[in-house]
Amino acid sequence: MGRNRATLADVAERAGLSKTAASMVLNGREGTRLSAEAHQRVFAAAEELGYRPNVAARSLRTRKTATIAFVSDIVATTRFAGGLIRGALDAARERDHVLLITETQGDAAFERYAIEAILDRQVDGVIYAAMATRRLTVPPAILGGRVVLLNATSAEPLPCVLPDDEQAGAAIAETLLGLGHRDRIALIGRNRQKENDPEISLAAAARLRGIRGALAAAGVSLLTEGFCPEWQPEHGHTATRALLRQPVRPSAVICMNDRLAFGAYQALGEAGLRVPDDLSVISFDDDPIATWLRPKLSTAALPHEQMGRRAVESLLDGDGHEPAYVPMPLRRRRSVAAPAG
Repeated sequence: MGRNRATLADVAERAGLSKTAASMVLNGREGTRLSAEAHQRVFAAAEELGYRPNVAARSLRTRKTATIAFVSDIVATTRFAGGLIRGALDAARERDHVLLITETQGDAAFERYAIEAILDRQVDGVIYAAMATRRLTVPPAILGGRVVLLNATSAEPLPCVLPDDEQAGAAIAETLLGLGHRDRIALIGRNRQKENDPEISLAAAARLRGIRGALAAAGVSLLTEGFCPEWQPEHGHTATRALLRQPVRPSAVICMNDRLAFGAYQALGEAGLRVPDDLSVISFDDDPIATWLRPKLSTAALPHEQMGRRAVESLLDGDGHEPAYVPMPLRRRRSVAAPAG
C-alpha cells in the first residue's frame, strides 16, 4: 500500500505546536507571536513529511481556488504571441495563483467542452484571449464570473487589455518627422476589410489613426498609400515595387507590420536601393524577423508579456470595464535615418 498523505495535524505534532499555530505559519498569517525558531520547526516538519495543503478543503472555506483559466483561440501554440502566456504565468505565480491553459483552435464544440471542464474546477476567473487583436463573441457560460478579455474586445461590458496601436502609429510618424521626413512619407498595408471589420482586426484602423493624426498635427499628409490583400511578405514586395514606379520616390515607408517590411526590403534591394541611405523603413509588431533583417528593422513592439501580466492583475484586482491600453515600445534600430539629399 502507498504511504498515507501527511496532514496538518502530523506537521503540528512533529513541530510541537497546535494545528492552529502550524496553519497560521504555513499560510503566512501575521500575529502568531511565535519565535523564528518555531516557524523554522513548522517549515522543516512540512518538508520532512512532504506535506501539501488541501486546496480543495481550503477552497470550501474561502470560496477561492487560487486558480485562473486562460482560454484562447490559437495563441498558446504560436511563437509570436507566446509572451501573452509568459506574462500571465509570471503574474499568476507572483500572486500565488495557478494558470490553467487551454486553446480551442476555433472549434466551438471543443470550446464548450473546455469551458465546462474549467468551470467544474471552480476557477476564480477566466482570461479569454485572442491571437489577433479583434472583437469577439464571449461564450455565455463564462459570463457569470470574473472575465477579462486579452487582446480583444466584445459587445459585453467586460474589462479588456489591448496593445495601444494608435499610440504606436503616432510614435512611428513622429519618429520620421523628427528625422526630417515630411512630404515624401509613404504607407503600405492599407486594407479596407481589416480597417472596417473589428471582428477581423482592431489594429489596422488604430494604427492608421495614429499615423494620420501625428502627421496632420505637423501639417503633413502621406505621399501615397499602398493597398495589400494580406499583411504578408509577397504583398509588401508588390506594394513597394508599385511605390517605386511612382513619379516621386518616397524618402520613407511605413509598413503596417514586419512581414510587409520584409517584402519591402527585398523589393528595395532588387531596385538597387539601400536602407536607410536611400529610403527609411519602419514598421509594427517586432516580429523575430525584425532583428534578422539587415539593417535591423525599426518597429513598434507588441507588448505581449506586459499584456498577459496586466490581464491577471485586472482579473484579481477587479478593475473597471474601461479598456486598458498597454504601450507599444518603439524599437529604434538602423532602418531609419534622415532623408537623403
